[in-house]
Parts: sequence; structure tokens; C-alpha cells
Amino acid sequence: MNFDFPEDLKQLRDEARRFLAARCPPAVTRSVLESDEPFDRPLWSALAGLGWTGAAIPEEYGGSGLGALGLCVLAEEMGRAAAPVPFASSVCAASEALLAFGDETQKRRFLPRLAAGETIGTLAYAERPGISDPRRLGARAEGGRLHGSKYAVPDGMAAEFAIVAVNGGRGPWLYLAELAGAAREPVATIDPSRKHARIVFDGVAAEPLARADSAEQVRRLLDRLAVLMAFEQLGLAERAMEMARDYALQRYAFGRPIGSFQAIKHKLAEVYIAVELARSNAYYGAWALSTDAAELPIAASVARIAACEAGWIATKENIQTHGGMGFTWQFDCHLYYRRAKMLGLALGSAREWKHRLIDQLRARNVAEMATD
Repeated sequence: MNFDFPEDLKQLRDEARRFLAARCPPAVTRSVLESDEPFDRPLWSALAGLGWTGAAIPEEYGGSGLGALGLCVLAEEMGRAAAPVPFASSVCAASEALLAFGDETQKRRFLPRLAAGETIGTLAYAERPGISDPRRLGARAEGGRLHGSKYAVPDGMAAEFAIVAVNGGRGPWLYLAELAGAAREPVATIDPSRKHARIVFDGVAAEPLARADSAEQVRRLLDRLAVLMAFEQLGLAERAMEMARDYALQRYAFGRPIGSFQAIKHKLAEVYIAVELARSNAYYGAWALSTDAAELPIAASVARIAACEAGWIATKENIQTHGGMGFTWQFDCHLYYRRAKMLGLALGSAREWKHRLIDQLRARNVAEMATD
């Protein structure tokens, strides 16, 4: 079985890499990190002009119709550039939720605006650390109004609407709420280049995504987003690895490049192994995502776990390879370290996804034993 991407998507990757290298150098990410701006608006407008804000949205709703694989390719390049834009929140999370669970009226109302980059959406899920099981959520919906609060909502200050996960019981578990009437306040995180917010839903009007009628449907959405985020983490890790390699070849000590020293070789070899392992698992996840395979929950879990590990190792060792200079504000190493730590906690930590993987493998083994 060939998990590689087709040639047209490889060309898209090359185009995206060239574009982001020119339009989104580390200085762009740093400018958002050091300011109160929620994201880089000129870059977002440029992405919309290329049709990337509607990458996975079908053409009938104004999108580019690139499908899940095209979205994976772009997510990887966004991670590689540490782009300070709400791509993961709006293009991935909000669009995927509407496509999977929205009715036709909701799709025609929001998807064309998302595709054009005219509105920004997000997923409001987390309520407190350690809660990844939707059955443990405390937010609720009563009479078409939401009650509860969501913590560390990505791009929550910039988003105009949110897909809100609630404990739906026998009713819908996802609701679409416009955020004009919700109380919002900024939340400080390790990565200020991706702004987060606490959102309080105190009777805010919302409409249900009627097809999200169980906790398992919410888990299905999280599985899809985990694959897309794994690609973002993969791109980030690969770029950090390249930064460490380039510095090791240029920096001399005792008359020779530091990359010739065994200690540095071992570090970079460990990073390379982690990145390639994350790549293989991400590609498996992309196949499961694009084919809606039954293996998606397992594929998403292993992709998420491997990507978290690669992001952590690559960005940490990038700083270590740069030595004393790597810890300074002037160097760009911390931009990637911050983003890796932030992505490693989004959608639940790697530890939570490991528990998810164990549960999935146990359930599969029980099912296989029952059929023997």
C-alpha cells in the first residue's frame, strides 16, 4: 500500500513552501508574538487570495476542493513556517466540523465566508487541563442557549463564531455560536504568536449541529483534527531539525564544525529518527482521514503521539545545538519551541492520546476475539 501523496499535491507543497518562505519568515511570527495583534492580517489575506483558506471546502461552497490530503499538505507547511494565522482553527477545525456535522443551511451560510477568509471560526472544547473525554465536559445547552465556559480557545479573540462542544446527553453535542454576545478575555500561553482566549457562554444563543448526536461523533472530529495537527507538528519539527543541522555545519569550535563532534551527531540522529517516525505515522493518518477508514481512531492516536514527541525533541535539541546563543530572545529557536509546546497540549496531551490508543487497541482485540 502506497501512503505517499500524488504529484499534484507534492507540487502544492513546493509552492506553499516557496510562498511561506518569502511571505512568512520568522520576523513575521516574532512581530505577532511581540504585539497585541491576534494574527498577521496581510498574510491571512494572501492565503485567502491563493484559495488556501478554503482548501478542503468543496467548490460548491466556494472552496478549492483540495480534499483532506491537500489540507494535510498545507498544514505541514504552516507548521514549518510557524505561521501566525488562524489556519488550524478556522480552515481545519471550524470547516471540518461544519462539513461533517452541519446541515445544508449552516454550510451555505458559513462555508463560503470561511473559504474566502472573510470570517474566522474556531473550536471551543477545552474546559480545564486533563479533560479530553467529551463525556466529562461541563458545558451544556438548554433551549437553544449555551451555559458554561471554555478555557484557552485558540484564536478565541479573533474568531467570529465557534463550534462549541457540550455534554449533550441524548441531544446534539456540538453547537454553532456566534461570539458577539459571549464574554471573552485573553489567556496568556507559552506561544503568544497564536492568541488564546477564555470564553464564557452565559445564555449565548446557539444552533445545534444536529448530526453530532453523540460523544463518539465529537471523538470522530477530534480524530480528524489530530491528523491535521500532526502534520502541522511534523512541519515544525522538520524545520527545527534543519535549523540545528545548518548551525552545526556553520559553527566552528576548536578549528572544526561542531557537527563533526559525536555528541552533536547523536543529538541530530535522534531528532531525525523522531521526525521520520512522525512522518510515517502522519502519512498513515492522512490515508485513514482521506478514505474515512475504520482505522482512523488508531491512526489519529499514533500520529498525534509521534508528532508530539518529534516536536518536543526537535525544538529542544535545536536550542541545545545552538548552545548559549540558542536560549536568547534574538535567535529564532524559541519561536519553534513555543509553538511545539503549545501544539503538544492542544486537543489533549500526548499522554491522553496514549490512553485513547490503548482503549482503541483493547476494543479491537476484544472484537477480533469475539469473531474467532
